[in-house]
Amino acid sequence: MAPVFRTRITDLFGIAHPILGGGLMWLSDADYVAALVNAGCMGFITPRSFDSDEDFAKALVRCASLTDGKPFGVNLTLSSRPEANAAVRRWLDIALAHGVRFFETAGYAPTELIGTLHEAGAVVLHKAPSIRHALSAERAGADAVALIGMEEGGHPGTNELPTMLMGALAVERFRVPVVLGGGIGHGRQLAAVLAQGHEGVMMGSRFLVCEEIGAHRRYKEHLLGCDEHSTVRLLHTLGNTWRVLRNDTARRIDEIERAGAADHAAFGDLISGRTARDHCYANGDWQRGMLSLGPSIAFAQRIEPLSAIVAQLLGEARTALGRLSSMELQPTP
Repeated sequence: MAPVFRTRITDLFGIAHPILGGGLMWLSDADYVAALVNAGCMGFITPRSFDSDEDFAKALVRCASLTDGKPFGVNLTLSSRPEANAAVRRWLDIALAHGVRFFETAGYAPTELIGTLHEAGAVVLHKAPSIRHALSAERAGADAVALIGMEEGGHPGTNELPTMLMGALAVERFRVPVVLGGGIGHGRQLAAVLAQGHEGVMMGSRFLVCEEIGAHRRYKEHLLGCDEHSTVRLLHTLGNTWRVLRNDTARRIDEIERAGAADHAAFGDLISGRTARDHCYANGDWQRGMLSLGPSIAFAQRIEPLSAIVAQLLGEARTALGRLSSMELQPTP
């Protein structure tokens, strides 16, 4: 598809459209990320989704093949627990060795990681749940930031502010390009973000029904019946807020949390990501596992190629901006 909107983010990543697919745990594999890149967007493979470094490296090779050598990205998420970050440097080195130069960073204290990536000539977009954290990432050297609102599926942090409000507050506060994410699934929202003065959007949930996502078809079919009320935020009392699909697992977790659970151990395997991977994504049992999901799933109407979703988003955005530009401004009295 020919470029429709050129922004600083399209120039930074060398892509046609100001749409980024945020890293999805278990699902941002070679096929999905390649589909994003081939549709003119940018995607990020998540190394934490693979059982071994060898599997991660194979995914990088496959993605390069599927994109005919076009650039793609890798997600590096930092935990507040140092022991959980032991593999990050290995993943970074593997990605660089395979020619990756675009990275999405997220999580705790990225300054050292950003510096290391810049030394290797990489471009870094940092994903942050608040303006304060995003400004901190800019000061740390991030080339761009993704500002994520409370509507985000997955982990929006402890932020209580919606995406568009934060976007309006953030205008003119950043030097680097800013994209907005959280609850975005329609081209009207892309138009609104661009009209605010930002450079693009980051999306995840809306793409879950694309053909290239490696989740069971039964799960995708269930998502088509979801509306804007089909998600819930959990674990905020533990400082680990997680927006997920309303299902049996979510209801059980809510009960435990309301009973006063004080640590993660109280939830057992209910909050294990592998439960979601093995039971839902692999076998289609959408009642099992904490399934990261945002309310933008309400815009999903059919299972289709990712390129068709992108084309629809761009058409909707163009229509919305066309309507705005056709409005006649009335003289001030």
